[in-house]
Amino acid sequence: MYSVIVVPPMCGSADGQVRIAAGERLTFGRAGTDGGLVIDHEGVPRVAGEITAHRSFWLLSNLSEDQTYVVENPEGAGEHLKIAPGRTEAPVPFEFSRVVLPAAGDLLSFDVWAPRHAFRSADRRGLPGAATAPAFALDRTSRYFAVLAALCEPRLRGEPHASLPAVEQLVERLRPVWPGVSRSSVYWNIDYLALKLRLRPGPGTAEPGLRVNGKKDSLVSLALRFDLVREDDLGVLTAAPGKVAG
Repeated sequence: MYSVIVVPPMCGSADGQVRIAAGERLTFGRAGTDGGLVIDHEGVPRVAGEITAHRSFWLLSNLSEDQTYVVENPEGAGEHLKIAPGRTEAPVPFEFSRVVLPAAGDLLSFDVWAPRHAFRSADRRGLPGAATAPAFALDRTSRYFAVLAALCEPRLRGEPHASLPAVEQLVERLRPVWPGVSRSSVYWNIDYLALKLRLRPGPGTAEPGLRVNGKKDSLVSLALRFDLVREDDLGVLTAAPGKVAG
């Protein structure tokens, strides 16, 4: 089972993503050594770095001689890590990460996702030992959860057979808490939710529009069936602007 997904620059589909399991390594650089990720730029070292996957996080090795790499949390309001030249196996705790490489005056980047992050309640009811991890690990402060809540809202408001909101309607509903929301960011989060909740594509979903609608239907069905989103959770749609940051 994979634990980390690397999204190469300009990757437009899941077919181009690289999935690595815990303990596996992926090099990146200009040379694409040993089947690694190729970053075709003259300012990138032939072997620039290495990613090592763990269950819920990953390690980054900076194999350049003189360039600091930056790992950004795109949903963290500027949160980032600096990985010095020569640093090996620096742990990266973000669920979403953007690795930024300086290259001869340019800034190049690729994304790394760690969708196996787990969240559990702090309430252990006084029992010894570790608490049970939830079947579905969702971060209720993240943007993807706000998208899921907006998808579920019509049916949670007492209309069990209501049509699901279109992407344009989701954008308008999310704008008060996420001023920079766009159609593409909503599509991205729907795709990520489908991956995180391990949805399988259904039959008859080859066309892009049908595929998105099928994902929305499956996400809402799963979320409501297992109480992943409750009416109380709809408060994430009325939080102060900027509160939903991931």
